[in-house]
Amino acid sequence: MPLALLALAIGAFGIGTTEFVIMGLLPEVSGDFGVSIPTAGYLVTGYALGVMLGAPLMTVLGTKISRKRMLMLLMGLFVVGNLLSALAPTFGLMLAGRVVSSLAHGAFFGIGSVVAADLVAPHKRAGAIAMMFTGLTVANVLGVPLGTFVGQSVGWRVTFGLVAALGVVGLAGVAKLVPDMPKPEGVRLRHELAALKNVQVLLAMAMTVLGFGGVFAAITYIAPMMTHVTGFADGSVTWLLVLFGLGMVGGNLVGGRYADRALMPMLYVSLGALAVVLALFTVTAHNKVAAAVTIALVGALGFATVPPLQKRVLDHAHGAPTLASAVNIGAFNLGNALSAWLGGLVIAVGLGYTAPNWVGAVLAAAALALAVLSAVLERRDTTAGTPAAGMSPADRPTVTTH
Repeated sequence: MPLALLALAIGAFGIGTTEFVIMGLLPEVSGDFGVSIPTAGYLVTGYALGVMLGAPLMTVLGTKISRKRMLMLLMGLFVVGNLLSALAPTFGLMLAGRVVSSLAHGAFFGIGSVVAADLVAPHKRAGAIAMMFTGLTVANVLGVPLGTFVGQSVGWRVTFGLVAALGVVGLAGVAKLVPDMPKPEGVRLRHELAALKNVQVLLAMAMTVLGFGGVFAAITYIAPMMTHVTGFADGSVTWLLVLFGLGMVGGNLVGGRYADRALMPMLYVSLGALAVVLALFTVTAHNKVAAAVTIALVGALGFATVPPLQKRVLDHAHGAPTLASAVNIGAFNLGNALSAWLGGLVIAVGLGYTAPNWVGAVLAAAALALAVLSAVLERRDTTAGTPAAGMSPADRPTVTTH
C-alpha cells in the first residue's frame, strides 16, 4: 500500500475526532461560555448541518480542480475551522468554526475514496479504500477518548488546537505523498440529480437519517447523562467513549459482512434491536455496569446499519454513485443534527438527561417502519416485472462503508 494512503488516513482520523469529541466536552464548553447544555448541543447540530449541505456542494465543486488540490483545500478548511473553534471568544464564533470544519467532511471521504482506489492496482482497491476509512474508525477508539481526556484535564481549547495541528500533518501528507492526478471529467448534474429521484433511494436515505439519528440522540448528551444520572466521574467519560468506539468497530464489521448476504434482514435486526436498547437505556442509565454495556451496544447496533444502508443507496442510485455517496453522508449528519436538536429540546423542557434515549428509540423504530415499507414496495415492483434497482447485480458498483 502506498504511503499516500497514510496521509488520507490521518485526514480521516482528524475529521472523525473533531466530529465526535465535542460530545464528551459539552459540559466544559457550556460552562466556559455560560450557555445551557441544550444550547451547547448546537455545536453538534451545526456541524452535522454543515456536512449535510457541504458534502454534495464541495463534491461538485471538486470536479473543477485536480483531486489532489481539492483534498488540500478541504484539509485547509478543516484546519481553519478547528483553529477558529479553539480560539473563539464567543459561543457564536465557535459554532462558526464547527461549521467551517464540517465543510471538509463529506467531500474528503468521497473524493478521498476515488483517490485511494486510483493509487493501487484494481484488485487492491477495496483494501486501499478500507485503509483510508480506518482513520475514521480509529478516531472513535483513540482520538475521541484522548481528546476528551485532554479537554477535561487542560481545557477543551487545547483539544481543538491539537486537532488543527493534526489537520496540518494531514495537509502536509497530502501535499507530499499524494501524486498529481488528472482533473476529473465534468459532472452531468442533471443526470445525477434525476437518479436521486428514485423512491428507494429516498427511502434508504430517510432510514439513514432516522436510524443513525437514534444513535446520536443518546450519544450527544452522554457526558451529562453519565455524570448527573449514572454517577460516573467526569474522567470516566473518556473510557465510556472507548466502549462506544469499540462497539462502532464491531458493528461496522458485522454489518459489512452480512450486508451482501442478507441486507434487509440485517436492517430489520439492527434497527429493531437499536430501538429496544435505546428505550432500555432510560433504565440502564441508572446503573454503572448496565450503562457501560448499553453504550457499547448502541455503538454496535447503530453502526451495523451503516454498510447495508450505504449499499442500498448506491444500488438504487446506480446512475449517480458519487453524488449519492456524498448525499448519503449528508443524510447521516442530518440525522445527527435532528436528533441533537430533539434531544436538547426534551432536556430543555425538563424531562431529564435520559429523555433523549426515548427520542432515539422512536427515531430507530421509525427507521424500521421505513425499512419494512421499502421492502414491500420493492417486492411489489419485482412482482410487476420492474427491477427494483434498475440494473442487474453484476452491473452494480462496489460499495465502501465509512
